[in-house]
Amino acid sequence: MTNTADALIALVRGFNPKTNEAQIRAAYDYGERMHEGQVRHSGEPYFTHPVAVAAILAQQQLDDATIITALLHDTIEDTRASYTEVRDLFGEDVAELVDGVTKLTNLQLNSSETKQAENFRKLFMAMSKDLRVILVKLSDRLHNMRTIKAMRPDKQVQKARETMDIFAPLAGRMGMQWMREELEDLAFQVLNPEARKSIMRRFITLQDDSDDVISRIAADMRAELRGMKAEVIGRAKKPYSIWRKMEEKEQSFSRLSDIYGFRVILETEEDCYRALGAIHQRWRAVPGRFKDYISQPKTNGYRSIHTTVSGRDGKRVEVQIRTAQMHDVAETGVAAHWSYRDGVRSKNPFAVDPAKWIAQLTEQFDDEDDHQDFLEAVKLEMYTDKVFCFTPKGEVIKLPRGATPIDFAYAIHTRIGAACVGAKIDGIRVPLWTRVKNGQSVEIITAEGQTPQVTWLDIATTGKAKTAIRRALREADRERFVKLGRELARSAFEHVGKKATDKVLATAARALMLGGVDDVLEQLGSAERTGREVVSAVYPELGTISGEEVDRKRAVIGLEPGQSFDRAPCCEPLPGERIVGITFRGKGVTLHSIDCDKLSDYEDQPERWLDLRWHDGSHPAVYGATINVTMANDHGVLGRICTLFGEANANIADLKFTDRKPDFFRVSVLGEFRNAAQLHSLMLTLEAESHVADLSRQRLTGKELNEMSAAESVL
Repeated sequence: MTNTADALIALVRGFNPKTNEAQIRAAYDYGERMHEGQVRHSGEPYFTHPVAVAAILAQQQLDDATIITALLHDTIEDTRASYTEVRDLFGEDVAELVDGVTKLTNLQLNSSETKQAENFRKLFMAMSKDLRVILVKLSDRLHNMRTIKAMRPDKQVQKARETMDIFAPLAGRMGMQWMREELEDLAFQVLNPEARKSIMRRFITLQDDSDDVISRIAADMRAELRGMKAEVIGRAKKPYSIWRKMEEKEQSFSRLSDIYGFRVILETEEDCYRALGAIHQRWRAVPGRFKDYISQPKTNGYRSIHTTVSGRDGKRVEVQIRTAQMHDVAETGVAAHWSYRDGVRSKNPFAVDPAKWIAQLTEQFDDEDDHQDFLEAVKLEMYTDKVFCFTPKGEVIKLPRGATPIDFAYAIHTRIGAACVGAKIDGIRVPLWTRVKNGQSVEIITAEGQTPQVTWLDIATTGKAKTAIRRALREADRERFVKLGRELARSAFEHVGKKATDKVLATAARALMLGGVDDVLEQLGSAERTGREVVSAVYPELGTISGEEVDRKRAVIGLEPGQSFDRAPCCEPLPGERIVGITFRGKGVTLHSIDCDKLSDYEDQPERWLDLRWHDGSHPAVYGATINVTMANDHGVLGRICTLFGEANANIADLKFTDRKPDFFRVSVLGEFRNAAQLHSLMLTLEAESHVADLSRQRLTGKELNEMSAAESVL
């Protein structure tokens, strides 16, 4: 246990004899003094935690500034220490690192989707300033997970889920595979302890049955590699890794084959390929399980040859072949950039420059305005492995596993992606949804005039491709919304006996404080504004319908004086339909159509039922009802539908596309009607249209209402 300043300094001196011992001791004393009297959930002095984090970073042989930051990483947040004081005592570099870790600690990465997306963006901004901030934070999380049993059970689950979803994949993306595996395993113990115990029990049984198969296979490999200076390390895969394989392949433990892994560490790259040949000569290689990350390294600097062979007794084993320098990067990832040997920064040729790495990682997200799209893109990049494909000219394109030709096209250039109409893989024409594999040659076929399609969002897997497709679709949507908005505006103004001229719409734009006519039309077409709002902006006296119509407050007969009512969203009853009222304490009365399925929920509460009816007079067209229309995806069809609403003197309050296919649209239209007769007349007219394939009035089930309520509560 590195629980004293002398022990920590001795650990650092072991890899960095030129360490600034006085500075580390001063940071130790300062941190201990600042945290005096504070205790952890376990009852231990709080300062044992920063010391343990510093020790984890020292084991990775990191520089003095990072280790000092670990000792002080909670001082600004949890003690009376200030940024200025830390800067004056330990320098600007350390103060900036401590401040960065403090800001990361305050990010609620497990909060709601929108907030999580915003905080992910802040996380990557902090990383871009100095990647050592996230190295300290990862080590902080690792120690907290190692000691998580002292926390309340609900907090354990929360931290474990956050670790599994965010910090473990991030450690993997940074190349720190050992840390990823340990974080996953620690979180797995909390989230599914029974599954982990089951796997551990089966491991013990398997080892008893196979008589230590790992040591025997390792000995076989050493025998095959005689003549080369090779270190062979064998191990069983981590419990969570095995559980994930069982889930992905839907196989039981007994049917899993490659649960053993071996690393062969050699002196030179030439030895790596010689060792590969020797292993393949002795054991049969499993097709499709070979990857050469030496000739095509991962973006985080990882280099190794991966192969899977049928080893002793037919058991499949995964073999990773690499040099000692490659192994160093494989263990510590981008952290190798700061590693020290004998008092100087290690000059590992495979260590990635962190500035370039973080620039590559964040470059494609800079133009993504939508927080949700940013979150999706970041997670896609963090959670996936890579495949390597070639252009017809032999250039290498790196893509995540599961990528398609659409991703390949956008990886070359956004212009190539947007114009893509087809692809050839190894000379054979393939559909755009085909998954590309390692080593394949991909040729993209383009055509002038082609534009990104909505369906591509389901085909693409990379953040870069999805971001570019969404941007192009938004630009195309504006044109479409403006066109649709013009039809809606014409319908809305005709409804009150006026014309939607450009002069009238320009007046509406000024009244609504919008940029111009197209902005008004775009908001109408995208359902951000209703036709009634635009009409009211120009003709306030026509925005609400008056005259001798029945006042909405007295539209229903049978209510008590002062009793209010709302129409149930499940059936949206209209004047002219038979209705029943259900009373709610403090909320008035909810109206249901007499045939509404929801009424069965109140069968055993007859005291809440009211016998009501609509007023016989003329009602204003303010009662919404939703119509689901499936129509052909042909030019002008949507405009014709909107025209029919206008001709029926019904206003369109909202319009949503619920399904889009190359040959048809499914649209949900919320209309405003005077009564049921007006709705039925319109539906008969729509049904007669040749381009309308299906038509129905929307009725929501109890389950759909619950889902709607849940979605609204999230928003």
